[in-house]
Amino acid sequence: MMTVDSAATKAAQERLDAHAREIVQWHFSPDTGCSFWLDWAKKAGWNPAKEVKGFADLLRFPHFQDEWLRDLQPDVWVPKAFKGRPFNIFETGGTTGMPKQRIGWEDYKVDYSEFSEKISDEHFPRNHYWLMMGPTGPRRLRLAIEHLANVRGCSCYFIDLDPRWVKKVISAKQLDHARGYMEHVVDQAATILKHRKVSGLFTTPKLLEALGEKVNLWDAGIRGVFCGGTTMAPQYVRFIIDEVLEGRIGFYPTYGNTLMGLAASVPLKPEDKYSITYYAPQPRAVLRIVDANKTEQLKNYGEWGRVELTTLTREFFMPRFLERDEAIRREPRAPYAWDGVAEVRPFGAMEKNIVEGVY
Repeated sequence: MMTVDSAATKAAQERLDAHAREIVQWHFSPDTGCSFWLDWAKKAGWNPAKEVKGFADLLRFPHFQDEWLRDLQPDVWVPKAFKGRPFNIFETGGTTGMPKQRIGWEDYKVDYSEFSEKISDEHFPRNHYWLMMGPTGPRRLRLAIEHLANVRGCSCYFIDLDPRWVKKVISAKQLDHARGYMEHVVDQAATILKHRKVSGLFTTPKLLEALGEKVNLWDAGIRGVFCGGTTMAPQYVRFIIDEVLEGRIGFYPTYGNTLMGLAASVPLKPEDKYSITYYAPQPRAVLRIVDANKTEQLKNYGEWGRVELTTLTREFFMPRFLERDEAIRREPRAPYAWDGVAEVRPFGAMEKNIVEGVY
């Protein structure tokens, strides 16, 4: 295992503390901040702009509530420094009813430009073509994947997927509808692969498996697969790498969402036994594995806990959001000098059945 020395972890912590100070001052300054946080500070009884000295001080904030992103008009999140600039409105993926919405300008480009440096030219050749088979529409992912392809000199084909519809029909036990819709999506992808040159593929694990049953991905020209979305337990990861991708197509699993951006995985080693660990794009986003009943407490390395996300950019400040996920806390691993999260799955997955659909 590639250990990370204490000097690197100390430097990463100092960078995070400085970044947290800067972002909090930005969002709580009358000159640059957004109306939501400025109004919040008036009622809070303390002044984050002056009192936050480092990341640990963010524990003074309550957990960010997802209802704020559902119930409030998007302009309450516009920093004064961005006033008058039209924004993208991105929605979270899998719910029905009023979705969570995050506004943005350049964050997704920053996240995915950085991610481009973590994927190899062997698996994702530059100046070629990609195919995205996944949720487009109001989701950040569609623009993000196209930006990632473009950064690498590539153009991208798209096959749309509506995860809300999939969840709806599965919840209603209409499994024939769900299977029919999945076949409809996979058939479109197979047609593109038959008639167009494509070397890079983004999709979800379930769709990848279904596509692999219909098409030999290597023979179709695929050299790298960038995968996000649903739970990937170690035995399923082994199946994808060894059976679907035949051990010769690059596999890049990611953990990401509209609120965080993109946590990249470290390359698997034999000792990992197909257990994937993801590392957040610190200092712009921080993942902590916390005790579900005492969320101020971190779990020990190797233990399961709930995923807590803090997002720290000039466009968006979101402290201590409790994701609907749980994961294992893992040690820093080169090139990352901060904690990782492993084997991410829906929170409470062992106690109840969770509808994930193709996502």
